[in-house]
Amino acid sequence: MYVDPQKNNEVRRLTLHITPKEEISYHQPRPANENAMMSSREQSPQLDTTKSASPVYSIPKDEIQILKERQAQEQIHEKEPEIETTNTTENTSISELSVNNETNIAQEQDIRSISNHKNGIEQLTLIQQHLSANDSNIPEDVLLHGKITSGKYGFKDFQILRTLGTGSFGRVHLIRSNHNGRFYALKVLKKKTIVKFKQIEHTNDERKMLSVIAHPFLVRLWGTFQDSQQVFMVMDFIEGGELFALLRKSKRFPSPVAKFYAAEICLALEYLHDLEIIYRDLKPENILLDKNGHIKITDFGFAKYVPDVTYTLCGTPDYIAPEVVSTKPYNKSVDWWSFGILIYEMLCGQTPFCDSNTIKTYENIMNAPLKFPEYFEPVVQDLLRGLINRNLSQRLGNLQRGTEDVKNHPWFDEVIWDKILARCIETPYEPPIRQGQGDSSQFDRYPEDDMNYGFEGEDPYRDLFKDF
Repeated sequence: MYVDPQKNNEVRRLTLHITPKEEISYHQPRPANENAMMSSREQSPQLDTTKSASPVYSIPKDEIQILKERQAQEQIHEKEPEIETTNTTENTSISELSVNNETNIAQEQDIRSISNHKNGIEQLTLIQQHLSANDSNIPEDVLLHGKITSGKYGFKDFQILRTLGTGSFGRVHLIRSNHNGRFYALKVLKKKTIVKFKQIEHTNDERKMLSVIAHPFLVRLWGTFQDSQQVFMVMDFIEGGELFALLRKSKRFPSPVAKFYAAEICLALEYLHDLEIIYRDLKPENILLDKNGHIKITDFGFAKYVPDVTYTLCGTPDYIAPEVVSTKPYNKSVDWWSFGILIYEMLCGQTPFCDSNTIKTYENIMNAPLKFPEYFEPVVQDLLRGLINRNLSQRLGNLQRGTEDVKNHPWFDEVIWDKILARCIETPYEPPIRQGQGDSSQFDRYPEDDMNYGFEGEDPYRDLFKDF
């Protein structure tokens, strides 16, 4: 039981009771027939019906105390991989990634000042305004080209432990720093495959976008390097697995749980859009859960800096907006369509226009009416009609007030956005992991093929990936 210091009422945490599998997929493919999968799922875990209040506004502790704890935890768990060096002063200036550290230091200084301030909430708002101002003032040339990410790390700095996931272009490994002993994720992409499938621009855009972003709900890039056959990205290891896996085991989320995750995702999109970055691949498979159950959006392969419009057909069929399907010019509007589809899926267990035939899915996106299960509340139906709206002049998030129209919708009425951003809200589900030990139990096991990494032979593609 928790007491909200801002209210006199008693509030409780809504918990998802999940029996953890030994392994859950890191990049589990979406089945061709969504309906078939729904009927063959394991028994849905039951919610504790005695805990009925929304987790969106349940406050586990005093805000000041929780920020102090977060400061200590971040110093322990979110540490940059160290590099072996004999001259500390020289190497400190090697990488532009020091910008991330400066931001963290500024945030920690602001957090420490809270203990001497009578009003924690007022100071918290000042912190968020400070961080938002810093993040939104990234120069256009940096957004166009990204920050320097190469030259700091190499294979000598890490030990590869196991494979977390595989895909068409490569795989993701769990790695451990040889210097600080902490765990990270290493994304490996094969140059030859990237070139074959004409994904050079998307791969370089992913590095650019990850190099400039810094947000609590987005995965962090620490650095990049390459050999003659692959490019490598060192990123945070997010232990809790995919939101996709949790949703499949739960069948569907109760409204307060879906609202909690939607609120965190909304703030991540708001941050990206303020930087003129569109994400273009929002889906449960690309949303990871950290050790405490907060979301981290990953896989920026389709993300791009777009100050005006673009035309590229890309994304996952179930989530693609109609303007993308029809090859019309588009911008941030596509992310708000996908956001609506994602909320629908969290509440229903499947997307509204899915079909085993991709062409039929596209036809449904263009023409099929939006239908709701009878258990959808009128208020969420109204939100989804605003987001999943084929008329761009009426789509929520794409209007004059942008994200504010989404955040001010009645479905989000009880959400305290500053507390969501500061991660002061108790999460509805905490992954069953051993923190800080490289616990990868939430990811499937994959064959550990021979890894010919570090080969420095002839490289016909180096100039295509020169920033790695």
